[in-house]
Amino acid sequence: MQLLQQIIEQAWLDRSLLKESNTQEAIQQVISLLDQGQLRIAQKTDNQWIVNQWVKKAVLLYFPIQKMQTLEVGIFQYHDKIPLKTDYASKDIRVVPNAVARYGAYIAKEVVLMPSYINIGAYVDQGTMVDTWATVGSCAQIGKRVHLSGGVGIGGVLEPLQAGPVIIEDDAFIGSRCILVEGVIIGERAVLGANVVITKSTKIIDVSQPEPVHYTGYVPADSVVIPGSYTKEFPAGNYQVPCALIIGKRKASTDIKTSLNQTLREFNVAV
Repeated sequence: MQLLQQIIEQAWLDRSLLKESNTQEAIQQVISLLDQGQLRIAQKTDNQWIVNQWVKKAVLLYFPIQKMQTLEVGIFQYHDKIPLKTDYASKDIRVVPNAVARYGAYIAKEVVLMPSYINIGAYVDQGTMVDTWATVGSCAQIGKRVHLSGGVGIGGVLEPLQAGPVIIEDDAFIGSRCILVEGVIIGERAVLGANVVITKSTKIIDVSQPEPVHYTGYVPADSVVIPGSYTKEFPAGNYQVPCALIIGKRKASTDIKTSLNQTLREFNVAV
């Protein structure tokens, strides 16, 4: 890995090195390792998410060394630089037409892909459901047994280079038409109701206690979240600005699925 990183870092500073075979081979190897899940854009170490910026650089360098090609899939035709993932059966992945995943994205066993899209560099862990028209952007990190409901948009983050990926930790439930971008982190077992939009600057307010608690860029584990708004003063007057409201916590004492159903009923959260 150290040698791969060294070659990638050198090519990032000197793009003329992209013409050399050893550089191209190193880039290809990084993308192959990403595709197999042996290398990740980010991983959790000592309870903190660490981003491997050099791996993001490799993904960005992959595009200029690839040639455009025409791909035929039944009656469908594509023209792109990045091939599609293949051989789902041997990986125990269920893929419903017209789900699309790019090579360089890792998808673990027992994942279900309804008609959806997964971009290069993404990591989708075991048992996750990617529901209809959900989008998992480049480099996004999705945990185990996550449910991405219909129309969910998980933002990509290849550029700017210093930006972190969107991270959804294990057993989270993301409701229909939620949008998560700009490197936000959703903690384990969190439940986001339909239409929650969270960016890096979105106010996330815990209103479940007598005094509000504010977060940005992070939803704590077990949180139940709904869309909300607050009043903000502008030169032209006071207007309502979107925010996310934490209205309670999931109970860890019950089975995950049962707990989810109870949570949705208790807080009347639409999904």
